[in-house]
Amino acid sequence: MATSQCLLNYKMKEIDIKVPNIGDFTDVEVIEVLVNEGQDIYKNDPLITIESDKSSVEIPSNFEGKVKSLKLKIGDKVSEGDLILKLESSSSDSKIKEETKIEKQSEPIVEIKQATEQISLSEKKIKDISSASPKARRFARELGVNINQVVGSEKDGRVIEDDIKKFVSSKSANNYEVKEIKPIKIKNEYEHADFGKVEIKDIPRVKKLASTYLTNSWTTIPHVTNHDEADITEMESFRSSLKDIYTGEKIKITPLAFIIKALVASLKKFPNFNSSIDEIESGKMTLKKYYHVGIAVDTPNGLMVPKIRDANNKKISFISKELKQVSELCRNLKIDKKELFGGSMTITSLGGIGGSFFTPIINYPEVAILGVGRSEKKQVFLNGKFQTRTMLPISLSYDHRIIDGAEAARFNNDLKENLGNNFAYKLAV
Repeated sequence: MATSQCLLNYKMKEIDIKVPNIGDFTDVEVIEVLVNEGQDIYKNDPLITIESDKSSVEIPSNFEGKVKSLKLKIGDKVSEGDLILKLESSSSDSKIKEETKIEKQSEPIVEIKQATEQISLSEKKIKDISSASPKARRFARELGVNINQVVGSEKDGRVIEDDIKKFVSSKSANNYEVKEIKPIKIKNEYEHADFGKVEIKDIPRVKKLASTYLTNSWTTIPHVTNHDEADITEMESFRSSLKDIYTGEKIKITPLAFIIKALVASLKKFPNFNSSIDEIESGKMTLKKYYHVGIAVDTPNGLMVPKIRDANNKKISFISKELKQVSELCRNLKIDKKELFGGSMTITSLGGIGGSFFTPIINYPEVAILGVGRSEKKQVFLNGKFQTRTMLPISLSYDHRIIDGAEAARFNNDLKENLGNNFAYKLAV
């Protein structure tokens, strides 16, 4: 299928760039405007993104020059021949006429979802836009990556999402061009109330405050998550056997207290996980010499993450009591604001609710977070036979700019070793 190209009317080197032939589609909505007035653009640079009921597609420019004036905005409806923008071009008359001739001979777009096929790049220049699908381009914009600097691994240098991830995690990521990410406001065609009864409520203040940090973390940090299972059979057996030496009564200690101690032991062995990157451009990272473990607490007002300070110096029984105290302070909104900052690494546990593996978002400016699911008994092939073991699902999300996959796998293995192999017996309760 021929690549979608822009129609034009040439006059005094001023080009009218219009919506190309998009087949049977009419009144397609503009969901993104990708250029600004006064901006220099090059051939194949995306100008707008349009969306039908089935899919979306970017409309590229067939010419290079400076944007004189934009004629569309987000939410506008467009059809073939509608004016997108006026372009001031320095191209020669013969070149423009030849490209116009090619445009008239091009085939119409039969399916809008296939209209993103790009021109083969035999000679890739720095100013030429990389060949990529709208999905890959959108992913690059979300990470603030200039897609022109990404080397594609597919045919003719086509860029896919994996190429962008590798680019961000590579050493060259220190030098990539970061573009300002502006939120896109999409106008709703209908109100929610048009379809039935609704209720308008205020978003809890804690969630509103957390949303800023979560958005920053997700758009700033290239997340990767490793999933694994830890054998905690011995740990659970030891935990359930604990009794008060004076009364003989059973001592209830949350499994999270044991997980915190195991995590601290792994942080000591893998200091990169106990670090922060304030500015990637500076080429510096902060290695923390303290061990303040963050704990995600579910409250009626939203998620809060207080810190268990100096967990390396505290007994498991004391950590268990402190967990109850800080959780209660969070639920009553009495926690000191400072206690929500200055962590080494965060643990978020869904074990009390249910579920297994998930993808936790890193608590910026930390570089890793451990997600814990609900443990369950499974048949595990061990020492030449199947045995019933208590297995704990763990999900480790990490910042791929500073931690690579091999290091993350080693960290998970060490954590599993700490949680099993009688590690619980070696810890002071």
